[in-house]
Amino acid sequence: MNSYPHISINKKHLSHNMHEILTRCTRSHVKVTGIIKGCNGHEEIAKLMLESGCESLGSSRITHLKALKRAAFECDTWLVRTPMISEVNELVKYVDVSLNSEESVLEAIHTACKMHKKNHQVVLMIEMGDLREGIFDQVKLEEMVDKIESQWTTLQLIGVGTNLGCYGSIRPTVEKMHALIEIAEKVERQIGRKLKYISGSATSSLPLIFKDTMPERINHLRLGESLLINKDLPLYHNMKLDTLYEDTMRIKAEIIEIKEKPTYPYGVISVDAFGNTPVYEDRGIRKRAILALGRQDISDHEKLMPMDPEVFIYGSSSDHLIVDITDSKEPYQVGDVMSFDMFYQAMLQAFLNQEMPILFE
Repeated sequence: MNSYPHISINKKHLSHNMHEILTRCTRSHVKVTGIIKGCNGHEEIAKLMLESGCESLGSSRITHLKALKRAAFECDTWLVRTPMISEVNELVKYVDVSLNSEESVLEAIHTACKMHKKNHQVVLMIEMGDLREGIFDQVKLEEMVDKIESQWTTLQLIGVGTNLGCYGSIRPTVEKMHALIEIAEKVERQIGRKLKYISGSATSSLPLIFKDTMPERINHLRLGESLLINKDLPLYHNMKLDTLYEDTMRIKAEIIEIKEKPTYPYGVISVDAFGNTPVYEDRGIRKRAILALGRQDISDHEKLMPMDPEVFIYGSSSDHLIVDITDSKEPYQVGDVMSFDMFYQAMLQAFLNQEMPILFE
């Protein structure tokens, strides 16, 4: 008997989507690091990424990469968040490549490498407008490159990269990619060799691949969301691909109450469980279902989509999801199960819930 709520994964469709996306990247001579933080480092999903064509695996959390090394995954591991100085000893033990933008962090990595008699590969992150991590000053970039090449001898500079579309919502464009290439080529002239990687961001850069407009020298992407659930491309980038399935991962939850109730709270309105005062719409008396699923499981109910098109989500608390089933053709009963599609934020939170079962179909 299934336990609810749980994440339901269509393994065949997930594998198909990964293979389709990675095949397109390969045609454009772009290698991919599969990002496993969205699935909380789930090892079976990580294996699917490698089997589908990912060259390496990455996460923002060393714990995920440490688990891969201990499970004897035969691939490079990438830390895709700038390392904390407090974690550099773990870094050099379990991570092959890290993205960096701070001189003091690089120096600390070098010191840790000497202590552990290890070498470490570095990709320098360049600020291109999204205003998350990245080196902004060209002179500082040249100084850091020089120190890696001449002083921090345990470090190997293998590439430059950028982040776009995560914090500042800046869209990757052909112009942005050419600007990154120009910076990379300046670094190459400085060090006297070609860089292994020019990493052109993440899922937000995939439209350039599918439109065949990605500049040739961009040869690496860091992909997570698109390989896992692929909701961003059709919703935010107007790119619905007929060859990709939409049902790779869903969350299923059980109904614990069905009653007809008002839709506007009555009494003195204050704040909800999270200190907010939502805006309520009075739709009269409606038939509502409550499911055993809440923000503790999915963070934000607005990042869920009911598979029943006649179901409307009203809201949620920590452990309750309230939906309108008045117009549904389904004869829902207490104990029935509803299925929801997830956006990245809901998927990320669901996988982080240690009590959430993960079932492969």
